[in-house]
Amino acid sequence: MSQPMDPVSVRIIGAAIEVHRALGPGLLESAYEEALAFEFDQQGIRYERQKPLPVRYKGRHLDCGYRLDFLAERQVVVELKAVEALQPIHEAQLLTYLRLGGWPIGLLINFNVPLLKQGIRRRVLGWNP
Repeated sequence: MSQPMDPVSVRIIGAAIEVHRALGPGLLESAYEEALAFEFDQQGIRYERQKPLPVRYKGRHLDCGYRLDFLAERQVVVELKAVEALQPIHEAQLLTYLRLGGWPIGLLINFNVPLLKQGIRRRVLGWNP
């Protein structure tokens, strides 16, 4: 049983597919990030890029320098990769970002695949399939 797809995730995935169609696999993550920001602008998707992620430990702010690739529409964390294969640590990182920031939905997008849908992982905080 799969979680129904929210409209914001659908729009983000559509923008990512457009970028992947144009650029294909094999580039650095930074190129996909730049192109996806452009595509978000073109499609009217509001976003924050390289958004700082505050980390607190026992009430103390830790200056760790974590940043989200994108926070789209104030609710969807978008983490980009350009790796041979997504690993469990990538998904764990995404879930930790969701938990720390209190955001409900995360998309992990690996552009280094022949067909982009093979490189997309969507996670919803508190939902376990």
